[in-house]
Amino acid sequence: MLPETKYGWLGLGLGALALALLPLFVHPYYVELGTYALIAAMLALSLQLLVGCTGLVSLGHAAFYGIAAYTVYLITPENKGLSIILTLPVAVLVAGLAALVVGALSLRTRGFFFLMVTLAFGQMVFFLFHDTKIGGGADGAFLMRPALSLFGFDLPLTRRQRPIAIYYVGLVQMVLMYAGLAFLLRSLFGRVLEGIRVNEHRMQAVGYNTYRYKLAAFVIAGMLAGVAGHMWAMHRGFVNPELVGWHRSAEALLMILLGGLNTLHGPILGALALTGLGEVAQIVTERKLLVEGLVILFVVLVLPKGLSGLRLPGEWRRFLPAASKEAAQPAAESLPHG
Repeated sequence: MLPETKYGWLGLGLGALALALLPLFVHPYYVELGTYALIAAMLALSLQLLVGCTGLVSLGHAAFYGIAAYTVYLITPENKGLSIILTLPVAVLVAGLAALVVGALSLRTRGFFFLMVTLAFGQMVFFLFHDTKIGGGADGAFLMRPALSLFGFDLPLTRRQRPIAIYYVGLVQMVLMYAGLAFLLRSLFGRVLEGIRVNEHRMQAVGYNTYRYKLAAFVIAGMLAGVAGHMWAMHRGFVNPELVGWHRSAEALLMILLGGLNTLHGPILGALALTGLGEVAQIVTERKLLVEGLVILFVVLVLPKGLSGLRLPGEWRRFLPAASKEAAQPAAESLPHG
């Protein structure tokens, strides 16, 4: 799941540096778009702990994302935003508690049944916010965004500077999330999760309580999704039931597949690519979903390992008949005759 060479880590560092310099060279609109991409990347990255690391495919993961955003709405007064030092831990804690309850029940099933149980829980949360007056019902509600303040001191920001500051808050959170998951995967806990993904029965035979490990991973993933949900509330200042819909979880799964299922940085690449693709497709044609579908289909067929598995020119050479024949000719000549 992690880069195997120093060049891989160097590439990740250069990518983070490019994202850090982005607001200095682009229009404010693209800073806002970049913040949205970072939030999507954090949601996909949190889901990767379940899908890519543990082998658990969930369609209810967005429920914890939306619960965290609604938590910010419910604890925030109407006339003043609370400090991020208060709202972030509370949102993450509530999302983690929800993940503990859902995970304790859903992890008693496996495979397709686990997928459907998580979907059912996600839909229950959706209808809780959609069919009641909590958080404005179906129409959603606006909220006072969490303030960048510490011990009563508010960071002085102009209206133009605030989106840039929020962008950097999201970038720092995403980098810390990646670093935390990288450390987790290198630990014994991460090795056990990898073993569960490969062969759970063998891990049980060795003596590990796989249910507890999966539940811990489920709760951690839910808490990380809560970080992304809090960031959404901070960025948009608005909540609605669409945040907890199953399609939000499916979109995160799509980002993982697009970026690469077998790498930790794959969800980040997938989120950035899907966000950029949606923006370009909207400019080129009115049929945005058609363009997105064609590009995603092309990537799935040509790059089975996702964007993170892209190797040039080797990854493309096998699709060129002439190059394949040239590569096969020396091999054929080297075979012994007779």
